[in-house]
Amino acid sequence: MPPTPTPTIHVPAGPSDLEKYGSPSKLEAAQPETPQQKLDIEHADVENDPREWSARKKMFILILVSSASMIAGLGGNIYNPAIAEVESQLHASSGQISLSLSIFILLQGGFPVIWSAVSEIVGRKKVYLVSMTLCMVGCIVAGTAKSIGVLLGMRCVQGAGGAAVISIGAATLADIYEPHERGTMMGVYYCAPLIGVSLGPLLGGALTQGLSWRATFYFLAIFTGLCVVAFFAFEDTFRRERSSVYSAAVRRRRKEQERRALKGARDKELASHGTVVEEAEGQEKAKDVDDAEKREERELELREIRLSLRDVNPVGPMVLVLRRLNNLAILSASGIIFAFSYCIAYTCSRILSDKYGYDSLKIGLVLLAYGVGNMFGSILGGRWSDRVFKQLKEKSGGSSEPEARSLSSPTGSIYSSTLAYIVDANVGRSSSAVALNSCFRGTFAFVAAEIAVPLQVCRISIGEGGLYSLWAGWLLISELMILLVWWKGGEWRKRGEEFDAQDAAKHEM
Repeated sequence: MPPTPTPTIHVPAGPSDLEKYGSPSKLEAAQPETPQQKLDIEHADVENDPREWSARKKMFILILVSSASMIAGLGGNIYNPAIAEVESQLHASSGQISLSLSIFILLQGGFPVIWSAVSEIVGRKKVYLVSMTLCMVGCIVAGTAKSIGVLLGMRCVQGAGGAAVISIGAATLADIYEPHERGTMMGVYYCAPLIGVSLGPLLGGALTQGLSWRATFYFLAIFTGLCVVAFFAFEDTFRRERSSVYSAAVRRRRKEQERRALKGARDKELASHGTVVEEAEGQEKAKDVDDAEKREERELELREIRLSLRDVNPVGPMVLVLRRLNNLAILSASGIIFAFSYCIAYTCSRILSDKYGYDSLKIGLVLLAYGVGNMFGSILGGRWSDRVFKQLKEKSGGSSEPEARSLSSPTGSIYSSTLAYIVDANVGRSSSAVALNSCFRGTFAFVAAEIAVPLQVCRISIGEGGLYSLWAGWLLISELMILLVWWKGGEWRKRGEEFDAQDAAKHEM
């Protein structure tokens, strides 16, 4: 009786390679190393590419996101003219009133990190809807508050809810616009919160004089509610293929699949140790079909990956952003500029009221002039940034560097395009980078608001002249940081990209 034929054993390496190297472990060690290739996540192929949408659709998104971002500026300053009335009705101290202003901007700066991480899982639209609804509820309850404790709590809710559009608004614009278009669009978007900072006292003064301080929060609730309704018509711009977080998750899952396949091959090799494998031609064809089916199953599994909180842990991307010196410098400059914008609105309100006898409406008109200057500076600065970016790209034969945007900074009276640079210099991590920008701005503004009044009027007072001279020095430092990014930023950024590639290679080993 002829011996029973030994069953065919299929190993991923193929019979010839396994025969040559003896075992899958030796085969794995003998594989030549593939050089790391830099993938262009910025222009990865996606379905329904948002950058190919019509100009009208993009403009709707720009207007919607910019309008929603005004809530951040309005919410921080709209009830400044009503401070005396709030103190009287809620029996609050000046310290509690000051805290209600500064805690709002602090939470508005800190929460973007959380919203940014969540948007990597569920997309931009759901985050907008949930966060704006949360902000609206906070405004309604704040308007009905009977104690300062409730008001402080609802200011926290307002700040947390209104923070989402600050973190993922710029990332949304990066989803729909090419790098050479972003300067202008970021300028439009960036001026909205600054306009809100200046319009807040004007609207707050008019509403307080005509109605009461509670009307300021009801106005915010109505404005936020309109934004919520508009966001239902918003089509999500997030594409996971252009996210470095998703790419990292895919690499991890692929590595896990390779380990499982290798383990299966080793188990089969041990089971068939000492046997001689002879495959017929028909069996070879069956093996090829089987391998093809397994590859399709693996690719389908990768395409159906759903990110979890473990994948979007915000600490990792934040560390990667902060360890690049160019990011640290530009984020610090952005924080200083925003802190000045927030501080001047608060301190000017006190000065114009206490020393010049201005009523709340006149104070609002004065600060409106500052807001108009911010608006023109931001829009013109964005256009100038795009122009410089395009010219340098043409001179270099089509290539471009994010640091080209900082060339707009030395031009007097034009608002620096720091936000556009932060987005361009952190491809695949724009949402995390912008969230960090909000953290820097919120923290700097919180500190500025808390120490501004003591520097003005307390025993350690340096007066208005001293305060604004101090700010002039800080703004000079911020401009020097931007110039430093122009000079050394490209070198720092490329070094950071090399470190990131090395870390990714280590994790895949």
